[in-house]
Amino acid sequence: MPNNHEHMAIARVVEPYLRDLLAKRPCVVLTGCRQTGKTFLAQTLLGRSRLVSLDLPRLAEEAETRGEAFLEARGTPLAIDEVQYAPALLPYVKRAIDRDRDAMGQYLLTGSQPFELMRGVTESLAGRAAIVRLLPLSLAEIEATAGDVLGGERLMKTLVRGAFPELYVRDIDPSEFFASYVATYLERDLRSVLAVRSLRDFDRFLRLLALRAANLLDIGNLASEAGVAVNTAKAWLATLENAGIVAIVTPWFENIGKRLVMTPKVYFVDTGLLCSLLGLDSSDALRRSQRVGSVFENLVYLEIAKSLAHRGRHRPIHFYRSHDGTEIDFVVAEAERLHLVEVKLDEDARTPKAFAVLTQAIGEERVASRSLVVPARGVADRHGVLVRGPIGAWPF
Repeated sequence: MPNNHEHMAIARVVEPYLRDLLAKRPCVVLTGCRQTGKTFLAQTLLGRSRLVSLDLPRLAEEAETRGEAFLEARGTPLAIDEVQYAPALLPYVKRAIDRDRDAMGQYLLTGSQPFELMRGVTESLAGRAAIVRLLPLSLAEIEATAGDVLGGERLMKTLVRGAFPELYVRDIDPSEFFASYVATYLERDLRSVLAVRSLRDFDRFLRLLALRAANLLDIGNLASEAGVAVNTAKAWLATLENAGIVAIVTPWFENIGKRLVMTPKVYFVDTGLLCSLLGLDSSDALRRSQRVGSVFENLVYLEIAKSLAHRGRHRPIHFYRSHDGTEIDFVVAEAERLHLVEVKLDEDARTPKAFAVLTQAIGEERVASRSLVVPARGVADRHGVLVRGPIGAWPF
């Protein structure tokens, strides 16, 4: 594995989409949690000499207090990294854009705290900025970077290692990386947003949340186990979601004459982070764990989310579950049609009966595709159902 600190070996799928947006819009905003590779992408797109990072307090203060002069001194195109550290700069960015609305690709803004960043973008840059969320590496990107085929034991090891770019460009122990990631995240990001009186309470909450990954989320039960008020648990969960650490997936619902379960499910931004929080530090530990199915389902959710986000495809991801236990792991809506995705660890799993149940309820013409995802590689057609591994192009 290369030891250099650069991400030069990693070609990101999202790059052509970002270049296209910069050619069509005056401003592009790249959000996502820490360590997803936003800074490297900004350098790749505009060049290192055109990037200024507000992670440096001196520059953040200059941008915050002397916004107009800050921008004039640097010209365009300009990449402004960690722009959330100078929210007062955004109105000046707006004015600069408005002086020449026909000039595309003037600014590329990145930020690790979408909740702060989005508020400013919504207020200041509405109609001027395209917003793209960057997630960690996809399995295909990891394969291309590592020069390795991710099947069998390699896939299990990758689930534990996770997909943050840093882990593939430097020889870092994943357990050390994630211990530092959680601590840094708590200290730098969350304490500035939430009144987290006890980091120990929040750490326990986070680990209890990890136990619920890929499962229905009862917030009252979670709060009770964590020993915090329900409103506190809701606030912490909302902050984790806004910061891109977890995703809350809501049930797909249409009035089809059945009572459906309306409780959401939760997924983590990275399986390495999830395994770390679960105390699973090796592929052997993961294989033996009763959580292995949940971790694999979490991976498939991420592969779907990355495929959509990094190509600029805005398709909502839901799940389907009725009170009688009929369940489909993911329902991806494309206009009026639905893509159905079921996840199974068993590579010889049968085609889920739930596909037929939902198809009958909504009509064959409404079903765009059916996929059964197993750990094995490749794609096979089984009577209209794509039996496939998690790597490769999705039909949506």
